[in-house]
Amino acid sequence: MASEQTTISVDGPNGPREMRLSSPSRVLWPELGLTKLDLARYVVDVGEAFIRANGDRPVSLQRFSDNVDGEQFFSKNPPKGTPDFIRSVKVVYPSARSHPQLVLDEPAAAVWAVQMNTVVFHPWPSRAGNSDNPDQLRIDLDPQPGTDFDDAVPAALELRKVLSEAGLNAFIKTSGNRGLHVYAPIEPTREFLDVRHAVIGAARELERRMPDKVTTNWWKEERGERIFLDFNQANRDRTIAGAYSPRALPHASVSCPISWDELESVNPKDFTILTVPDRLKTVGDPWAEMHANPGTIDTLLGWWERDLENGLGELPFPPDYPKMPGEPPRVQPSRAKKAE
Repeated sequence: MASEQTTISVDGPNGPREMRLSSPSRVLWPELGLTKLDLARYVVDVGEAFIRANGDRPVSLQRFSDNVDGEQFFSKNPPKGTPDFIRSVKVVYPSARSHPQLVLDEPAAAVWAVQMNTVVFHPWPSRAGNSDNPDQLRIDLDPQPGTDFDDAVPAALELRKVLSEAGLNAFIKTSGNRGLHVYAPIEPTREFLDVRHAVIGAARELERRMPDKVTTNWWKEERGERIFLDFNQANRDRTIAGAYSPRALPHASVSCPISWDELESVNPKDFTILTVPDRLKTVGDPWAEMHANPGTIDTLLGWWERDLENGLGELPFPPDYPKMPGEPPRVQPSRAKKAE
């Protein structure tokens, strides 16, 4: 018996493409009964904004064997059978090895990714043609236990001021869960480690202003009930869910760009694959002109250097990274005290 399948017509720069979708009725979000076909239609409906935000970048695909409650894995290298119109670019990973990574250039490529059981799209902060130099500075505001989205809002508003003082124009989106993602377009002239240090410079400045509300402490036992400013998302090969990407959460949420004027009144749970297409039609894309006027990280790097002179050094890297220059010991503080 032939497996169930359908085709979807997807407009693109070279005209429409007919994209095959197998198992279209497979349920991805059990609580809502939303299917693979629902996801493919969502990607088509938001296609222009989705590609504007995530296209022309190396992208990792978060794929699911069944539904969002089941087994998942990340796909970076182009799998066998990748269509000819989907390209890839070689990127360098922290291990110094290089591999090809997928690049999405049109909505049909995103539909193909859905066909490959992708739910969440994770784009790099750099372009395919210059993958070593990010053109986005990203700061992940991650609510810790005892805090929530409403606690991240004032932190984001103050972070916007911090970045403005550094000469950067900030944009914001919901994470699709409880947090917020703040982006600033930058000139792609500095490599990842520099951008990481710029993020730390901004995060430490925000921490000085809101010490009871935000933290840069890497170890969870030291964060308390504060918003964690996740500086390690600025590292090479570290990504967060892209703008307009669905999330693998029960309510089929979307990581949705919003305007700063909306921030204090929105409920992130309102942004789902069912609601965001209509929102785009009525409100438009708040990130449409994000890269019109990129800034530089020079001021933030100056703050980083100032903090170094004042005794604030490098912060821990992710555990799978090679040992980095100036990095403190990768030992949980409570364990270090016991060892002493």
